[in-house]
Amino acid sequence: MIHMIKLCVGVASVEELESYRDERAHWWDADYGEDVHVHRTRMMPKRREEMEGVSSIYWVMSGTICCRQSILRLAKYTNAEGIDYCDIIMSPDIVRTLPYPKRPFQGWRYLRPEDAPPDMDSNDNENSAEIAAELARMGLI
Repeated sequence: MIHMIKLCVGVASVEELESYRDERAHWWDADYGEDVHVHRTRMMPKRREEMEGVSSIYWVMSGTICCRQSILRLAKYTNAEGIDYCDIIMSPDIVRTLPYPKRPFQGWRYLRPEDAPPDMDSNDNENSAEIAAELARMGLI
């Protein structure tokens, strides 16, 4: 298994990502007929068999990994000009992770499971996320 990490460009918080969750599939005319969150990217992962149904996409917002979504499957999409894309079809559930600093990069990258930040406990609250983010910025977690 291998995860994916991607910058969440134009989205500054988990709450903002949640607000887009239900709209994104319709932005690209990619209605998969189910309750999913869809993100379109240019390249199909070569290791897709290791990802579908078992891995997650970790989102980087404002220089910090702060949440993830389970990848259900990866689908090829070809636009009217014949250009191929990859639709990342994800669970609509967004899981907050312990904040982990990450420098900007282009596109997406693979993320080994041992390098992925752990999920926040379900009893953690917004203050816990802010405290964890500050500790991460200080290099303490």
